[in-house]
Amino acid sequence: MQFRDLQKQYQSLKPQMDEAIARVLSSGSFIQGSPVKELESQLSDYVGVSHCVTCANGTDALRLALMAWNVGPGDAVFVPDFTFFASAEVVAAQGATPVFVDVDPATFNIDPLDLERKVQQTIMEGSLKAKAIIAVDLFGLPAYYMPIREIADIYGLLVLEDAAQGFGGAIGDARACSFGDIAATSFFPAKPLGCYGDGGAVFTRNPEWADLIRSYCVHGKGQEKYDNVRIGTNSRLDTLQAAILQVKMNAFPSELQAVNAVATRYTEQLSSVVECPKVPESFLSSWAQYTIRLQSQSQRDALQAALRESGIPSMVYYPRPMHLQAAFAHMQLSDDCCPNSAQLSHQVLSLPMHPYLTTEEVDLVAAKVKAFLAK
Repeated sequence: MQFRDLQKQYQSLKPQMDEAIARVLSSGSFIQGSPVKELESQLSDYVGVSHCVTCANGTDALRLALMAWNVGPGDAVFVPDFTFFASAEVVAAQGATPVFVDVDPATFNIDPLDLERKVQQTIMEGSLKAKAIIAVDLFGLPAYYMPIREIADIYGLLVLEDAAQGFGGAIGDARACSFGDIAATSFFPAKPLGCYGDGGAVFTRNPEWADLIRSYCVHGKGQEKYDNVRIGTNSRLDTLQAAILQVKMNAFPSELQAVNAVATRYTEQLSSVVECPKVPESFLSSWAQYTIRLQSQSQRDALQAALRESGIPSMVYYPRPMHLQAAFAHMQLSDDCCPNSAQLSHQVLSLPMHPYLTTEEVDLVAAKVKAFLAK
């Protein structure tokens, strides 16, 4: 059993995938070929925003947004404490200061109540300018954007949606990557929509930011190739990856339906014995991970070991919250700053999750979890 079965996905899409790859190889247009622009149009239509700019990876997508906003030294950017390192790394890379915010233990996403407390505290202290919020759609579930937007409007903050794991999620009729002033996603192979290497994209309704990001992606170029009007970077999506993503986009709606069916079956079988992930009413998750919550680290680790002995892979996302990362040790933060995040890091375990899991495989995983917890 695979944690996320990319081989099975490839076999399912093999004729279309091989044809798309062959077309790129035959064309010889490996950088900025026509599939890149075609994919950007396809992605923006799907998400429902006017501008999509593809780039080299999801981390670059986040940083390009901060560059467009001129985030830098003296700025505070509010980041959930329970997330992948890149969400905070890009803030520090810009010379700004990440302010870690606790998460809701039911959804794993940023807690609006703690967010407002941290914003007020930052403004009151006065050493940093409150500039932006990075809201992460963790494990595929969109964050609570209505209260986040209210807080942003009250305090004059920008909202960056980190949808690296969230592409395909939704709140009502609105899709992930449409909730922030700018949104970023990742096409890392294991993501809900993944390519066969690194890739990312930035979404916005603001044409000026879109133009800036396009420039930053190609060495700060102006109207011509060798007209460099600002300091940028080299962050382009390869034509080959764009062609691969076009094939996967065609299959994505059915895959999204399939992972939600897998999640429903997991929850039906496990909710009576363990704390399962919660999806609020009117929310749709794209299920980058299916993450259960155990009572303690010892119980979590023992269950993971038992699953491993049965040939069932699992993962811990994330064993160390942001405030305990060595890169941020100089901030001298304790678990008191984000107690929910600290607790979750000892309790969570992600089970195999992908569109090609069979009913028998889901039932096997659930049976092993239940058998362990019954001891």
